[in-house]
Amino acid sequence: MPTQDREGLPVEQVALLWAARRSGVLDALLESAGTPEAVAQTTDVTLYAARATVDALETMGFLKQVGTEYEITNRALGFLAKRDVRSIGRLPHALDLFELWAALPETMTTGDTPAKPPNWTRNRLGAHAATDEAVVRACVTAAVREHRRRKRSADHSDPTHVLDLAGGSGVYAREFAARGFDVTLADDAEVVDVVTPLLEPTSVGLEATDLPSLAGFDAERRVDLVFGVDVLRRFSAQTNESLVGEAAERLAPAGTLAFVDTVRRRDDDGDEMSVRVAVDALATGGGGLHDEATVRAWFEDAGLTDVAVRDVPGTDRQVIVGHTPSGR
Repeated sequence: MPTQDREGLPVEQVALLWAARRSGVLDALLESAGTPEAVAQTTDVTLYAARATVDALETMGFLKQVGTEYEITNRALGFLAKRDVRSIGRLPHALDLFELWAALPETMTTGDTPAKPPNWTRNRLGAHAATDEAVVRACVTAAVREHRRRKRSADHSDPTHVLDLAGGSGVYAREFAARGFDVTLADDAEVVDVVTPLLEPTSVGLEATDLPSLAGFDAERRVDLVFGVDVLRRFSAQTNESLVGEAAERLAPAGTLAFVDTVRRRDDDGDEMSVRVAVDALATGGGGLHDEATVRAWFEDAGLTDVAVRDVPGTDRQVIVGHTPSGR
């Protein structure tokens, strides 16, 4: 199984890794340089900086000394592997985000959307693929439970057909499939192209669309459950209003729309995740943290009923849910 770094690093370690990547030190170590001296000769960094960086990377577990030289460990393989996103892990995307955070003063001054670092999409999918299994199960369970609430009140069965909207690496779609659901993952064409080799051996269907539009998804097809995680934070309020409306139109009678995300709640003074969502949106130039009342309004304006916002146990997210009428 490919190596996945699932542990968060202190900010100073992320900063060092980012600097090592930005300065060429990381590439030098991954390709051929086996000593600090070789790193200094290959890059523009000083010998002092090369030694300090190599020592730190060894302490962090990314390098090991073998004889007189250093070799990369399995923990560093995510910086090399790009084909199978499951082998990338969280760190490359963490460095991408740090790069955008470092550019925040310019972004805040110009208002321009910053250029994404190379391999942005694959690194983002690598982090997505490394989502904790407990979080995946909790989010899927929350969505299925919300549909079952509808079942008890309207005597409808469990969702048979599920649309995983902006499903990324497919970790959530796989969980639905493992539970016996017929699931289709819809995402941008670039994402679908990357994950197709990983999902072809599974029962997960794939649909390419130009998010936030669902025009690429069969307009005549109806599903029992439209599901998405961290979708709303990616887009503006106006875009989300349209997206929720399109998603609701894809629901069969007595269907359920369940988006799992972080929202600003009326009785909430804010938490770490709320700040993170807001800062990431500012750094990437799109989306943001949306308040509960606004999100509820999107669902209600889309004609959904019994709209509710509930905490997802075991996570720092909420599930926003609404249903289509039984006789629609």
